[in-house]
Amino acid sequence: MTFKPAPWPRKLRSQEWFGGTSRDAIYHRGWMKNQGFPHDLFDGRPVIGILNTWSELTPCNAHLHDLAQRVKHGIYEAGGFPVEVPVFSASESAFRPTAMMFRNLAAMAVEEAIRGQPMDGCVLMVGCDKTTPSLLMAAASTDLPSIVVTGGPMLNGYYRNERVGSGTHLWKFSEAVKAGEMTAEEFAEAEASMSRSPGSCNTMGTASTMASMAEALGMALSGNAAIPAVDSRRRVMAQLTGRRIVQMVKDDLKPSDVMTKQAFENAIRTNAAIGGSTNAVIHLLAVAGRVGVDLTLDDWDRCGRDIPTIVNLMPSGKYLMEEFFYAGGLPVVIKRLGEAGLLHRDALTVSGETMWDQVKDVRNHNEDVILPADKALTQSGGIVVLRGNLAPNGAVLKPSAATPSLLAHRGRAVVFEDIDDYKAKINDESLDIDETCVMVLKNCGPRGYPGMAEVGNMGLPPKVLRKGITDMVRISDARMSGTAYGTVVLHTSPEAAAGGPLAIVHDGDMIELDVPNRRLHLDITEEEMKARLAAWKPRHEQYGSGYAWLHQTHVQGADTGADLDFLKGCRGAPVGRDSH
Repeated sequence: MTFKPAPWPRKLRSQEWFGGTSRDAIYHRGWMKNQGFPHDLFDGRPVIGILNTWSELTPCNAHLHDLAQRVKHGIYEAGGFPVEVPVFSASESAFRPTAMMFRNLAAMAVEEAIRGQPMDGCVLMVGCDKTTPSLLMAAASTDLPSIVVTGGPMLNGYYRNERVGSGTHLWKFSEAVKAGEMTAEEFAEAEASMSRSPGSCNTMGTASTMASMAEALGMALSGNAAIPAVDSRRRVMAQLTGRRIVQMVKDDLKPSDVMTKQAFENAIRTNAAIGGSTNAVIHLLAVAGRVGVDLTLDDWDRCGRDIPTIVNLMPSGKYLMEEFFYAGGLPVVIKRLGEAGLLHRDALTVSGETMWDQVKDVRNHNEDVILPADKALTQSGGIVVLRGNLAPNGAVLKPSAATPSLLAHRGRAVVFEDIDDYKAKINDESLDIDETCVMVLKNCGPRGYPGMAEVGNMGLPPKVLRKGITDMVRISDARMSGTAYGTVVLHTSPEAAAGGPLAIVHDGDMIELDVPNRRLHLDITEEEMKARLAAWKPRHEQYGSGYAWLHQTHVQGADTGADLDFLKGCRGAPVGRDSH
């Protein structure tokens, strides 16, 4: 892509606040000076907002305040004026009912923080699952020059000489306790070994996936995604990012210049190659909607269908992000895609270079971590998009985390009307279920939970686990943690709370999953389907006020990104009206 930089010098947006000798300009500058800023910082140089999702209740991001100081160093070095701005931080591990419910709220809040304040460019400081997409959505809506720097993954966990992946082993150990293979005391001992340093999940969970997506979109400097949080090179990356954003403002290089349809196709193929989280689907659809790119579920299936999964990381493989970085990280994966003719090589990045120019000379230092294509974890990776009478608008499945023998399966439905119904029944020894059944969970989608929690990877019943069975087909309108695994069908659309076919599945109905043919079918007649849908009444909790009401009333389906309907496609960053 050819990009023509804007002329420099020119009057920047921040000068509407800080420029001149009017009463209003003196008002804005004067208050800023109570922090000790010299007068010449207001001389027209780029004002860079460091939008920081630091929070001690967002453990993945709890070290970002320190990292922001390195970003400031870079901005000052390049002749800019950095201002650190705390923004909404949606914590995956702490927020109830689910951080996903607040992704859109965070995006709105950050958008208005950018739109209403004197910033010429933005550094998006992110890490935890929802902080990356929410800030990318806000940057897409405002379209000011913006660049991502992530906090990086935590170090490997180890328990009794076993490599422990955050999240992945939580599910594994929890099931082992239920199966009687691990004691509660051993589980507590393992807990202490899981999170050994600052940073986000060390598996290819959603945080690492979204860091990779930011890099694959061209919105972060090459190599950003995999550097461990505590590695000194993470600080170097932050400082280089600070330097780069100043030049991006001078050139007027904006998110809409970088996040093109080609960039999203690159990201989808990269997600397939790394065995990335299913959550990337819903987040990239939302970001694309904000930047005005026509991206659909069909693009996910088209672009990702025949991409080998070559990154040998949990939950699909055996290594963690630390080894991925040492092997060469995401640039090696992107180079492999380019060599295979699966990359838009000329896609523009925030560095000002094309994607290919950034990666063409990198080397793979460990072919057991980043595998040759002929030794891929799965030859057809990516995210599978399923359709059929049970999912007219689509559902998704991650084949690299699934059991191959279950990818074509027909079984009897065991239905849970909501997550509370599941919790009440799953440990009951009298529950009529065996490993051939299909577990179905309803009312856990964007509107139903509300917020679409990560409960789709339902734990198996103890009596099945005791047989040594570790996977069953599971179907829901919920999401699944990127650290989780299993033959799990997610994001079934329309969701049950919107009256989709999932809502009318009964215990004992036969369901067919046919991944090779992309089919998800409820084995009842069309007449029976119509009769059940006509008799359906909502049973999910409905809110009458507050953000929960706003979300539930305006959230779109998972198949289009679960953004709020009045925000999709809004762009532009007009200077706010001065009230003084």
